[in-house]
Formats: sequence, C-alpha cells, structure tokens
Amino acid sequence: MDTPLTARALAFRQLHADPGCFVIPNPWDVGSARLLAGMGFKALASTGAGHAFSSGLTDGAVGRERMLAHLRQMAVATDLPLSADLENGFGPAPETVAETIRMAATTGIVGGSIEDSSGDRHAPILPLALAAERVRAAVEAARALPFPFTLTARAENHFLGQPDLADTIRRLQAYQEAGADVLFAPGLRTREDIAAVLSAVDRPVNVLMGLDGVTLTVTDLAAMGVKRISVGGSFARAAYGAFLRAAREVQEHGSFSYANEAISGRDITRLLRTPRD
Repeated sequence: MDTPLTARALAFRQLHADPGCFVIPNPWDVGSARLLAGMGFKALASTGAGHAFSSGLTDGAVGRERMLAHLRQMAVATDLPLSADLENGFGPAPETVAETIRMAATTGIVGGSIEDSSGDRHAPILPLALAAERVRAAVEAARALPFPFTLTARAENHFLGQPDLADTIRRLQAYQEAGADVLFAPGLRTREDIAAVLSAVDRPVNVLMGLDGVTLTVTDLAAMGVKRISVGGSFARAAYGAFLRAAREVQEHGSFSYANEAISGRDITRLLRTPRD
C-alpha cells in the first residue's frame, strides 16, 4: 500500500539512481531543516553532532531514546526524505544495531547510516568481521520494513584519526558485500583518496564536505562520480562559530557590529513560512 512515507522512501532511492550527484545537507533542528527545505534541496540528513551541540552535549552523548525523539521531530518538519545519523547503532552487538534500525524506522525517516566506531578512544574502530556483521544485521532489519529503507554503511577510520586508505577500502568492500545501499568514509580529504574509493566499490558513495582546508566543489565531486555529498555538523558549527564571534565582540569590545551580517527577523520569518502554516 502506498503511503507518504513510502513515496518519500522511493523518491530518496531515485535520487541515488538518477544521473549525477546531489547534496544532502545536514540540519540540526527543526528550524534549520525548514530553512534548507525552503531553499530547494531534495533530501535532508540529520547530524548527530549538530543535534548534540544544540542540546549542550558532545558528539555521541545523546543516546538512542533522545535521538529517536529528535528524529520524530525532524521527520515531520518538512515533506522531504530524511536520512538519519544513527551513529554506531547505539551498541556493539549486531542485534542492537538491528533493533536500532527497526526503532528508527518508526520515526518517519527513510534511511540511515551505521558507523563502525566503537566509542572506545583506546580502540576506536571495531574489528572488521564484527563491523561487517553489524552492517549485515542492519541490512536484514531494513529489508524487513514495509518501505524501502536506504542503509548507509560508514567506515570511520579517516574521521577518527586513523587514515589507512587500504583499510577503508577493505571495510567499504565488506559493507558492500553485506548489502549496504550506500557507502561512506567521512574524512577523505583528497581527490586521489576519493577516486581510489570510487574505483574500488560499485555502490553509490557519499562524501563529506565542509572540512577545513578542503577546496573540492560539487562540480569536482560530480565529475569524479560521487553520488551524494553531505556536510555533517559543519553547518551547525558554522552557525555556532558566528554566534561565538558575536558574543566575543560584545564581551571583549562592547560593540555590536555582528548585527550587520545577521539575517533580519522579518526575513527569517518569511523563509520559515510554508504552505502548511
């Protein structure tokens, strides 16, 4: 039976099948989601880091129940397909990851990502065999849902300071074999590394941009064959950067010139108005 959720899920799948690449920006709350939707983006992805910051927490400290409540709010904020940052599945066991997929699918999201990070700073990356088993469990849970859920598998070693490209490729290939729909290695910074990943797999690849010092553009990445581009928590960090610069100006200089670059209340009100209001 067709439902609005199924329609969004199919639209999200189609974005990955269409020629070229698309940008899937990462709002961190309902307001930023609605602003991005109004700009014409075709899909959105949540950011665990951005949501954590907005809650006064560090990345990874939100917890599953609170994250699911956040996703329910985000999923109804716009009519766009929403993919979720499900972090490491909120537990090491494959059964926990599968349960997370089933629970998250009730929030209104149409896709989500699972990381191979452990949460242990002394051994931050899970062993490959266990990581692949977790992806397989997530895929099996996703395939059992009543709508086409797009499962993204993430290899985190570059993002967590272990830039071993050969291991990244081995992991992405294993996650592809486990059935992941999209592959993602956040933290790749060079054209050469991204090209190596693209040539080693045959699933759509997501690339993270918004990294300090990386100058690759959407045009560059599309020409290379990247299917999807996300920005992670960088939009949220950009917003908080502007906020902190404004606060420091007031505190340290007693001036208020930050307001010259701030959006007006009238303009943001106009942008937040939608046909649903």
